[in-house]
Amino acid sequence: MPQRRAITGRSQEPRARFAEELRILRAKRGVTLRALADAVGWDASLFGKMEKVQTLGGPEVVEALDQYYGSGELLLTLWELAVADPTQFKERYRQYMRLEAEAVSMWQYSPGIAPGLLQTPEYAAELLQQGGLTGAELEEQVAARMGRRELLLAEGGPQFRAILSEAVLRTPLRDPEAWQVQLRHLLAMGGRANVTVHVLPGAKGLHGLTDTDVMFLQGARGVVAWVETGYSGELVQESTAVQQLQLRYDRVRDLALTPDESREFIERMLEEA
Repeated sequence: MPQRRAITGRSQEPRARFAEELRILRAKRGVTLRALADAVGWDASLFGKMEKVQTLGGPEVVEALDQYYGSGELLLTLWELAVADPTQFKERYRQYMRLEAEAVSMWQYSPGIAPGLLQTPEYAAELLQQGGLTGAELEEQVAARMGRRELLLAEGGPQFRAILSEAVLRTPLRDPEAWQVQLRHLLAMGGRANVTVHVLPGAKGLHGLTDTDVMFLQGARGVVAWVETGYSGELVQESTAVQQLQLRYDRVRDLALTPDESREFIERMLEEA
């Protein structure tokens, strides 16, 4: 395996650094985008967009490029750094992503979709497709979401409590097998020491968070909340506002099934799927 080159002195922004290395490797090989496409088996326009920082592509194409250039895992490593870089997200998400990465505990209420930290790749892909994403951009965003999920799987990961509205479990994926995989994943994650899953039955009626997806993050600087309603999101940091949201969350938690009851509920949904 070729020795990895130091990246010091080149662009330090992960996405730009990845694109820069793509250009350098292609120039050293002395091939055009068309010749590269013919050799590796992907469309030349994709490689052009990757070199112009317009897309990151997916892991399969990056691994193919590493193999073609004989660069070991250099490109894959740079790609993983670029995917994990919070600056790829829209401006309003940047601070939230940093806080999420630093959180020691998190708790969320989800009224309509499975929490991002508990999604399978298939669930994330179908959800993102509904937002218009396709091709390499879709692969990139799914990979980014799966990268966030590693927060819960890492040793010493944060404590995470999720309350799922029954509506989440009554809205299946188009592919029944993929939906079963998602339900099994919820059961598996709920069995982890640092993850607790509750189900809120629809029969409990309206409540203070009925139409609000909220995530609380507790870190060294206290607790903040990320609130989403429809297509907008807001980071709430003012202590009084956060406390009011926490009170609503506590009341919803009181209405929800216990973790054991919730597990049984999800198991019944799996049997019906």
